[in-house]
Amino acid sequence: MTLRNLLGGAIAIVLGVAQPLAPPATAGPALLFEATTGKVLYAEDQDNLWHPASLTKIMTAYITFEALRAGTITLDSKVACTENAHKEPPSKIGLPVGAELSVNLALKALIIKSANDVAVMLAEKLGGSVEGFVARMNETAKRLGMTRTHFVNPNGLPASAQVTTARDLAKLARAVVKDFPEHADYWSAPNFQIGKRRLSSHNGLLRTFDGADGLKTGFICDSGFNVVASATRDGTRLMAVVLGEPTSNDRTVRAASLLEHGFQHYGWKTFFNMTDIDNLPLDATRKGVVSIRSSVRSWDCGHRPTTANKLQTLKSRSARAKLRQKARQAKKKASKPANKAADAAKVQGAPAKTN
Repeated sequence: MTLRNLLGGAIAIVLGVAQPLAPPATAGPALLFEATTGKVLYAEDQDNLWHPASLTKIMTAYITFEALRAGTITLDSKVACTENAHKEPPSKIGLPVGAELSVNLALKALIIKSANDVAVMLAEKLGGSVEGFVARMNETAKRLGMTRTHFVNPNGLPASAQVTTARDLAKLARAVVKDFPEHADYWSAPNFQIGKRRLSSHNGLLRTFDGADGLKTGFICDSGFNVVASATRDGTRLMAVVLGEPTSNDRTVRAASLLEHGFQHYGWKTFFNMTDIDNLPLDATRKGVVSIRSSVRSWDCGHRPTTANKLQTLKSRSARAKLRQKARQAKKKASKPANKAADAAKVQGAPAKTN
């Protein structure tokens, strides 16, 4: 171990910030913290400017929750799909102009489906216009201490000026679960029903990680795959902010690794004087807004696998996708003997035997 590593570990202990896992070479910013106290267990590039993508919708939900508590709206209030909302690109519900949703269903669509059209519907309902709502988003961000965050839309669709940091997202995530515990079910639901459709969350941890109870994913080509993940075990709730992973599977794996490490080591770390999100030292290496479009492995961003990177692409597929692929191959292989028998029978003029 080098002197630099020893000093780094010593500094981490003094600050109360553990360095649990060496980040992947392509990893973006990350921050792991305890939700109740805000104590930080791990931080990596926490002050780098980053595009939030659909993590923006956490703020849209926060302001909607504020309006519900103030009595401005109720869960049964209606929000309408305007022409402005209708033309938003996916991910979306795809309502026709003039169609209405209850606020309750709109929140499910916003958080679970990550519907861009519904984000605009809520913004127009609560702000009078998207511009009015965005002004409220930025006022709320300032009030929550999100000093390096700026919003220009309510859904996180690509906009060069829409930026945040892992630290600021941690502040927002902590605030939304602390201030509005009565709405926790929106964040933890893996799917919901709308009409005859059942729509699922993009958050893979909800289906695979023990104790997972939220929160929200986000993706645009310039941001890579982002997530604010939450899990609770034995009364301790940990939250991880992970930004800029090259695939959705990488995003899930890194968030799960951080959370798992946190649960394994949180007990003894409480003996140290851990710092909290607000008092975490400013990252001296912080950069201007980062785009990782060239590193993102998604067809949406123009990525086309080559012979050299096919293996890496296969490795980053989800376990479910791999199982489906193997099942198809097994079925195809099993059908070959039967097909050969049938062909032979045709030649001989006898019926083929199949089992």
